[in-house]
Amino acid sequence: MKKLVIITLLYLLAFYTLSAQIKADAIDSSFKLIGNPEVQALKSVSDVSINNIIKSTSWKAYDSTFTVSKDTAVWMSFKLKNTTQEILSTYLFYDGHYIDIYLEKEGRYEHYKNGYFRPLNQRSDPKFFFTKLTLSPLQQSQCYIKLSADYKKNSTSFPILFSKLGYLELLKNIRAVHFPPIAFIYVYLISLCCIMLFVLVFCIRLQKRIYFYYLGYLFFQIVYAFLVLQTTPATIANLAQHFPYFSVLISESVQFTFIGFYILFILHLLNVKTFSLKLARALKIFGIVCFAYAILWFGFNLLWVDLEVRRMASIIIRSIVLPLNLFLFFWIIYKVKHPLLKYFILGQSFFFIGAVLSSIVYYTGLHLVPGGIFNFFYSQNVIFMAGLLGEVLCFSIALGESMFLVQKDKEKTSQKLIEQLQQNQIMETKMRKELDKQINQKTEELVQVYSKIEKQKEEQLNKSFNERLRNMKMLALRSQMNPHFIFNSLNALKNLVMQSREEDAISYLDNFSLLLRNILQNSSKNSITVEEELEILELYLSLEKRRLGNNFSYVIQCDSREILSQYNIPPLLLQPFVENAIWHGLYPSNKPEKNLSLVFDTSKQLQIIIEDNGIGRKESSKTKKTHQSAGTNITKERLTLYNHVSHTQMQLSILDLEDNGKPSGTRITITYND
Repeated sequence: MKKLVIITLLYLLAFYTLSAQIKADAIDSSFKLIGNPEVQALKSVSDVSINNIIKSTSWKAYDSTFTVSKDTAVWMSFKLKNTTQEILSTYLFYDGHYIDIYLEKEGRYEHYKNGYFRPLNQRSDPKFFFTKLTLSPLQQSQCYIKLSADYKKNSTSFPILFSKLGYLELLKNIRAVHFPPIAFIYVYLISLCCIMLFVLVFCIRLQKRIYFYYLGYLFFQIVYAFLVLQTTPATIANLAQHFPYFSVLISESVQFTFIGFYILFILHLLNVKTFSLKLARALKIFGIVCFAYAILWFGFNLLWVDLEVRRMASIIIRSIVLPLNLFLFFWIIYKVKHPLLKYFILGQSFFFIGAVLSSIVYYTGLHLVPGGIFNFFYSQNVIFMAGLLGEVLCFSIALGESMFLVQKDKEKTSQKLIEQLQQNQIMETKMRKELDKQINQKTEELVQVYSKIEKQKEEQLNKSFNERLRNMKMLALRSQMNPHFIFNSLNALKNLVMQSREEDAISYLDNFSLLLRNILQNSSKNSITVEEELEILELYLSLEKRRLGNNFSYVIQCDSREILSQYNIPPLLLQPFVENAIWHGLYPSNKPEKNLSLVFDTSKQLQIIIEDNGIGRKESSKTKKTHQSAGTNITKERLTLYNHVSHTQMQLSILDLEDNGKPSGTRITITYND
């Protein structure tokens, strides 16, 4: 009987408790649900349904012991009544992870959703964790509230009811205190987006790694700014609120990702590798470690999320990264002597001050000290972003100045090239004068010798004079041919400079200088070996290949260079034939492949064959102002004189090639007979 009385009293007590109600129209400004006898609560598993909760009888008074976790949800129950004759709105505020509100209306329950981790499109009311509950005149509704979380441990947060007046007043205060830091975040975002737009253009146009790394650095800073903006009541461009849970997971990873891009950017901006290979390797490893940590951190948060573990891990990592960053900072200052180093020092100082100060503020709780200098919303993020913005501005200026330095180097290279061309022209003039002087001197000596000849030796002296005269003519012919070739080569070099092909021009100039030196060295010789002539031809053809492009190709076939060294020919004997084949046979041709072959056949006696697939001599004579190349005529005359002086026989033959009656090229054959 005693047990029956006790059970009856408990049932009546439970009934009385459930019958308690909250008058919505009686809320002056705000009404805390915790600690009120009108509000009952119970704990359950996170996936229990509302139907099971309605049937439950294990309700207790709602107090601070009812906290949520990843596996445990807290349910509240109370009656909400409107005693007025008008439609009444009350506002429920809760900034925890998830809140589900079930409000009874006409025998059914309307479901409202809100919470920090609710995507914006799933919230019943998107205004800063407020949920609007509307009651009809004289309506009394049963209300159930479910609080749940995604973390193993969650910061304590309790729901509060606000009247419309209290809601508007709180919203006004929130906007007032949140506006300055939010305005700074927007300034930060706009500044970075503008800079990123310019960097994107340079990255696409120039396609250099330094712009790609800086683009990644800016992009992930912008992502970080959106993640910070997600924690604020801002409504404009608050993209991260559509993915709140994912945004929290990637926050740390995003920060270390843009640090990784920043390190690689510095590596290229300051050309660290040219000053210290060890430092460059250390920076590269540090950047890779930052990327790896970002990926591991994201995966760790997906599998196991604990706020306290996250906080401790973040402290440990920053206690390692910040000193390491400072060490690398001084190492770079010590080793690198780059013109842009001053921008790095200033920018890195901004970053380091912002990072250290924001960490101190966050982990020591200075932002929670009333009246303190850091006692404003999002202080640690604003401080860090201010340091980042200063760093970005410094690096943007440095990037602009680096482009100026590159342009300056190009101008210096062009100036050096022009000076080299001028020196070559002076060298050519001196060479001509020297050759003329030698010819005049030799002629004068011959005249003096001739005047002293005795009559009885007239025949012998005449023969000697004729031989000397032939030698002088060969020298004169060479002096005419060398300037002709030099003019063509300098003209090609000028075209490369005018086309701004600096690297090609420098490479061309190196080969041209080597060729010119070989020509000058051999100009004083009456004969050179065929092997030496072949080396000159290889240099000449490489220059012509550079001028004409990929549709011109040449092949040199030689059985043995050692055998070629046993044959002598006049210097630059073959070059005019090769030049005519290229410029009068191949160059005017419309064929997609322009081929030139040089064959040095030593199987019996030396036979040199120069063959092209050009337009042929007949077609070439229609386009040329003169019917025959002056260089070819000079070469034929030189060949005749050389045969006479050296007692050798070199036979020259020129054959026009045809294919089905149409010209298909020219073949020049020089046969060497002792």
